[in-house]
Amino acid sequence: MDLLRQLIGEHGLLVVFVGVLLEQGGLPLPAYPLLIVAGALAYESGQSLWPVVASAVAGALIADLVWFAGGRRFGGWMLRLMCRLSLSPDSCVSGARGTYTRWGAPTLIVAKFVPGLAAVATTMAGQMRLPVGRFLFFDGIGAVLWASAAVAIGVGFHDAVADVLALIEAWGRQGLLLIALFVAAYLLHRWLQRRRFLRDTRIARISVDELQARLGEEGSPLILDIRDPIERSTEGWIPGALLVDQAGASIEVPAGTELVVYCDCPNEASAAQVALQWKKRGHPRVRPLAGGFDAWRDRGLPIERERRAAGGAGLGDPGCDEPADGEPVADGRSTTAALGPGA
Repeated sequence: MDLLRQLIGEHGLLVVFVGVLLEQGGLPLPAYPLLIVAGALAYESGQSLWPVVASAVAGALIADLVWFAGGRRFGGWMLRLMCRLSLSPDSCVSGARGTYTRWGAPTLIVAKFVPGLAAVATTMAGQMRLPVGRFLFFDGIGAVLWASAAVAIGVGFHDAVADVLALIEAWGRQGLLLIALFVAAYLLHRWLQRRRFLRDTRIARISVDELQARLGEEGSPLILDIRDPIERSTEGWIPGALLVDQAGASIEVPAGTELVVYCDCPNEASAAQVALQWKKRGHPRVRPLAGGFDAWRDRGLPIERERRAAGGAGLGDPGCDEPADGEPVADGRSTTAALGPGA
């Protein structure tokens, strides 16, 4: 234990800073256990706890500012890149974007406590042009609470932490090897989860150009918008799209109808999952839209912004963003639908 006490006394703050910086920057490193150990050792040695918290907060804020700047500069592209690099792409599409859209900047206070939300929330804050001062205020509160909670856990369970560290030190190199094996097993598990997720969502996509061309044809695809209701109402949707809730909506369409599903999540993961569900229900002609809503909007194609009336076949009056001559508009398709609560 003397060696570990000396290490935390001489280099502990730097280790905490770098560990949190890398973990919050996107690397799959377990920074929270590091904070707990640092808090326990600082308490046992009679050192002040606030430098440990401050080091963690500094590392977190620097990493968050990078995500924030990336979101402001590159927007949706940054989110897609982030989830392509993530070991948990499913967490990037499991409602994190909807959570931030619904609650706004205060989401940053709790983001670090929710797996998959922190980097998405900070990137979206930049994408939505949140003022830097307001971002630092809410993100700073969240970072302080997050780091303080870890240090408090270390203080509360310092005896247990000391026992574990003493056991590891008694084992010597074997103890360090055991820790390395645990970290390697953790990373392997996360990597296998990613591979399984990407495999399960592997399905042919339809491009924006192909969809645009098909909209003017007879028997054009029925388009399903599965985004969060607040995102749909603020950003608009593709003309002719039927707004449905991916969690609870049931839509009755004739057999053989071609379907196109789109979202605005990285890798079209949610759209791919819904498309696969439709295939299992006996609709083989269903594809996600490559690039989702962002790809459609980035091409400057028409967007409908008036909300449709929920409830049945009537899709309401289209309200497109001044489409140029010859561009597709909502076709007024009649479809029987039982929409979920968010549609």
